[in-house]
Amino acid sequence: MYFPKHEFVYAHDPEKKCKTGDMVLIEQLPQKLTRLITHKVKHVLYPLGDVTDPITGKKVIAGKFRDHIDAINKVYGEREGAFKYESAPARGWQEDQKDFSHQETYIKYHESGEHDPLAV
Repeated sequence: MYFPKHEFVYAHDPEKKCKTGDMVLIEQLPQKLTRLITHKVKHVLYPLGDVTDPITGKKVIAGKFRDHIDAINKVYGEREGAFKYESAPARGWQEDQKDFSHQETYIKYHESGEHDPLAV
């Protein structure tokens, strides 16, 4: 269905099965959970970055099926810098990993020879 304007819908996801950017199927709750939460996540249709053809169920990369690309790679050989989907880490593997964005940075006016991740 096409909606000419954007509308924010807050959905409850107690099992934390969806991530930002996923296409999900939501269902309206019989009564509001909070003032904002009026729906719940039923299930994830398409995870972000993992495009699946809805008719065949095959994975798609830039308009081509992944198994078709694998067949071409077997015939002509794989490019040296090609992305390997089988050996890639699972989606969301960096979630809840700490980086240095939660700490204050400072301008470094000297060269100590050591790597300082908080210096700008």
